[in-house]
Amino acid sequence: MSVDHADHVAAATPTQGAVHLVLHRSGAVRLRCWPGHLEQLQTLLDQHSFWAQGRSRRQLKRMLAGSQAVVSAWREGRLVGFGRASSDWSFRAVLWDVVVASDQQHQGLGLRLVGALLGAPALRGVERVYLMTTNGSGFYSKLAFAPVTSQVLMLRIPTDQRPGKEGGFKKTSG
Repeated sequence: MSVDHADHVAAATPTQGAVHLVLHRSGAVRLRCWPGHLEQLQTLLDQHSFWAQGRSRRQLKRMLAGSQAVVSAWREGRLVGFGRASSDWSFRAVLWDVVVASDQQHQGLGLRLVGALLGAPALRGVERVYLMTTNGSGFYSKLAFAPVTSQVLMLRIPTDQRPGKEGGFKKTSG
């Protein structure tokens, strides 16, 4: 697998038509700052994910700055895949936002993206790697991820999004 460490050395010229993976240094400066890259990321997320649509460029910059591992996939100058992870470098890591453009799916690119993330320094040797998926469990099972029945996913709901009057929970007597 050809993986370029973009924030360490200059990108090599990929083979014509081949998908080229780039493993970014923590914070992904290249994706945040190089002209056109952030816009391409925004387009990829808007067009090929349901959970990450509508993120502003400002939000994407903050997201990348806070990510310890970032992998991007490029074909002839077009961003066709992306994934990121957060990690404490020892015990826990979480994969986030693994996306492959629809016209690039079913060619092994998702497996390459996740493989590169799992091999990134921030995830190497981590005790447990988590992820959340709505409809990708079949894909992730190919990479030895399995459902965990002994844990419950919990989500903190902001006050203004909670059910009940005036954005809060309904008060009950007692």
